[in-house]
Amino acid sequence: MAHVNEHYFKLKAGYLFPEIARRVNSYCDSNPDADVIRLGIGDVTEPLPPAIVSAMHQAVDEMAQRSSFRGYGPEQGYDFLRNAIVEHDYQSRGIDIAADEIFVSDGSKCDSGNILDIFGPHNVVAITDPVYPVYVDTNVMAGRTGEADESGRFAGLVYLPIGAENGFTPDLPETPVDLIYLCYPNNPTGTVLTREHLQQWVAYAQQNDALILYDAAYEAYISEADVPHSIYELDGAREVAIEFRSFSKNAGFTGTRCAFTVVPKSLTGSREAGQRESIHALWNRRQSTKFNGVSYVIQQGAAAAYSDEGKQQIQELVAFYMTNARLLREGLEAVGIQVYGGVNAPYVWLKTPGEQSSWDFFDQLLEQSHLVGTPGSGFGASGEGYFRLSAFNSRENIEQAVKRFQSLVS
Repeated sequence: MAHVNEHYFKLKAGYLFPEIARRVNSYCDSNPDADVIRLGIGDVTEPLPPAIVSAMHQAVDEMAQRSSFRGYGPEQGYDFLRNAIVEHDYQSRGIDIAADEIFVSDGSKCDSGNILDIFGPHNVVAITDPVYPVYVDTNVMAGRTGEADESGRFAGLVYLPIGAENGFTPDLPETPVDLIYLCYPNNPTGTVLTREHLQQWVAYAQQNDALILYDAAYEAYISEADVPHSIYELDGAREVAIEFRSFSKNAGFTGTRCAFTVVPKSLTGSREAGQRESIHALWNRRQSTKFNGVSYVIQQGAAAAYSDEGKQQIQELVAFYMTNARLLREGLEAVGIQVYGGVNAPYVWLKTPGEQSSWDFFDQLLEQSHLVGTPGSGFGASGEGYFRLSAFNSRENIEQAVKRFQSLVS
């Protein structure tokens, strides 16, 4: 008899975004004339930058000729992309990262879950609350938690609440932990950690022999000077942190899939008997075994993101989405809604009006204004009473959404 993984049955009935899609589809089926504007899922809407499209076309043409055709590529990524990443994302900021510490992949979501393959089942895991659901669910699937309580919190995880009362800055754990998930600029709240606060986390990890899993997928949206673009800007981070980066939200690769993970060779973990082992070597072994690499065509497109034209076009794309975020933020503030984020990230995190629950506000917004957002409680217990809006949309839809919001709450 084939036995299934019992840990999957600890999970909530549905992943957050499919549940949103189910409710929206049900509403649209019953109200086919409703002009629904979707500001829920963080999916980009604008076309790929022309420089990237051109590079992909050229790469496709290469694949059509025997002399330039490529089959399996290196599981870790082609050197032309790894070198470009090092030069433009790290060396340009004075950060010491080598090309062979870069692992190109098909998405940070995948890597943040797959990274658990190389860590033992008894690690104590800390997450912020609210949090990107993948961090929680993949640990549940891997058997690192007990059952969830009535609020949705799983036994065995250490939750670090973030909210308006603490400036959305997580306090250091009161008890020792082994793995720490930090995502900044933060998804879902759109808030950031200052250099000083992030240095405190690096120091904690050093003192407690812990490892930080740092998701910097929204790094390109940072506008304020005191916000680090990489955790490796902080002293000691090479010894305690893995960093996840993505081309999805800056260059529009949500549908083409390309990202990378940085695993410094100086990073080590402990075996049960106490000897230290290279995290870099373990991740390299995992990827070489379970992953066949990102396609040559896609990697050429990603490399074009670092060309002069590509960088300029991406800056314009990021500025477009951040103008959307500003319009959302200012439009909601104008009618007295408490708003956070939207300055260094494409997400606006708002306090639900009138003390409504997150899902009640979701239903009201959909039914009365034909707007879709993301209930804060879907990101964790501390997200209850909050709501996330995504700035990934057309300018016309954003302006219309602001008018509908203002009509609903005014």
